[in-house]
Amino acid sequence: MNWSLLASSYGAVFGNVQVLLMTFLGALGGVLLGAIPGMTATMGVALLIPFSFGMDLIPSIGLLLGIYCGGMYGGSISAILIHAPGTPAAAATLLDGYPMCQKGQAGKALGVGIVFSFMGTILSLLALVGISPALANIAIKFGPWEYFSITVFSLTLIITLSEENLVKGLITGIIGLMLATVGLAPIDSVSRYTFGSNALNGGFDILTVLVGVFAISEILLAAENSHKPSASQKATVITDFNIKGFGFSLKEFFSQIPNCIRSALIGIGLGILPGIGSGTSNMLSYTIAKNQSKHPEKFGTGIIDGVVASETANNATVGGTIIPLLTLGIPGDSTSALLLGALIMKGVQPGPLIFREHGEVVYAIYAAVALSSLFMLFIMFFGMKGFVKILKVPQPLLLPLVFVLCMVGAYGTNNRIFDCWALIFFGLVGYLLRKGNFPTTPLILGFVLGSIMELNFRRALSYSNGNYMEFITHPISGVFLAIALFSLIFNLYTHHKRVQSKKTA
Repeated sequence: MNWSLLASSYGAVFGNVQVLLMTFLGALGGVLLGAIPGMTATMGVALLIPFSFGMDLIPSIGLLLGIYCGGMYGGSISAILIHAPGTPAAAATLLDGYPMCQKGQAGKALGVGIVFSFMGTILSLLALVGISPALANIAIKFGPWEYFSITVFSLTLIITLSEENLVKGLITGIIGLMLATVGLAPIDSVSRYTFGSNALNGGFDILTVLVGVFAISEILLAAENSHKPSASQKATVITDFNIKGFGFSLKEFFSQIPNCIRSALIGIGLGILPGIGSGTSNMLSYTIAKNQSKHPEKFGTGIIDGVVASETANNATVGGTIIPLLTLGIPGDSTSALLLGALIMKGVQPGPLIFREHGEVVYAIYAAVALSSLFMLFIMFFGMKGFVKILKVPQPLLLPLVFVLCMVGAYGTNNRIFDCWALIFFGLVGYLLRKGNFPTTPLILGFVLGSIMELNFRRALSYSNGNYMEFITHPISGVFLAIALFSLIFNLYTHHKRVQSKKTA
């Protein structure tokens, strides 16, 4: 570690007015884009890369990283307030964030989210600064066998997300896996379940599925019950505008430190692995937090534990994705792929030699991540009370507006009308599932992990000439499969005991 270079790079970032301004605008734009369902940080970075061409290197890095960090949190705003995850990274946030909003604690949910988003970013930054080369060396040893085993382990957590009805949870999980197979198959590009439609060749976009299942279904349910407003809605309007600080106590903050550290480690670890990203890390962190909790039955009813787990993990993924980006030149997700392109266009080639050839750029990136997280904290501290005022808007006005924003976001994702129709379809699917008391979260987990699992399964078999035993003989893969088997047995046993205790009671 070159401490003098680190200090000078931080000075160049924090002492430069242009860098400060660009990073602030990036963080603000990222928060606003993330809050609109479908308008992700990836889209923001893609739109502003051409704008950054005429800038110096450091201000352009500040702008793009500001959007990245801001957008990662921004998705939680709509997830908490209107049950519409602005980004895949906020898919688990709404599971407890929205129930808190319904109980009149929207301000508290937003405050918890931003503080622990900040904590996740800072912890990932420490990992980025201290152990990036070592972590990258571990990550490069992961092949398709290891990725497949990790996704198998993650899928076992569907049992935890199935709430009280295991059978219904498994059904929705299988539906999610089936939806992930629509389109061109990986490796050989065989068309599957497209029914002759070219629009289905690309499969379903994750944001379309997320927003449809959660947001559009919520709009339909709210419209169905609009003639009988709940007491919780009335309470929300009364209580949410007297927020002190971030809306929660120091005691609550310190009680969540173990949850925060565990979730940050999950986010960093999955961020390092290319192709996994925040869409998976927040779901995995949430389910592990639920498994480790003394009161798992409270998850999904509106407790801060779920918000902490999701928001810490998805923001920790930011630092995690930057580690292989800088040390190996391998982007961890779509946003970091755009950042890779931006760095190359500026004449900086990420890889093992970047610390020697462009050390000042590496440390400037560290500083820009820290600055972005500080600005994000600042923006939300002063903007939080304004965001909760959305709840004062009467439902007859709010619901059509949310629907329009969802449709715009769906179209803007891939610039095709098909995604708008798909959004409506998944909205109806989500509505029917919720009316039948089917948990919807396993569907999302199955859909997100299904494509990753299939791709790496087929890659592994291609590399090994169809030898299935290599999933076991590869040490890391074998360990994860063993953990998956243990997790499956343990979760089934825990679920059985919980059901039996309720019958006895």
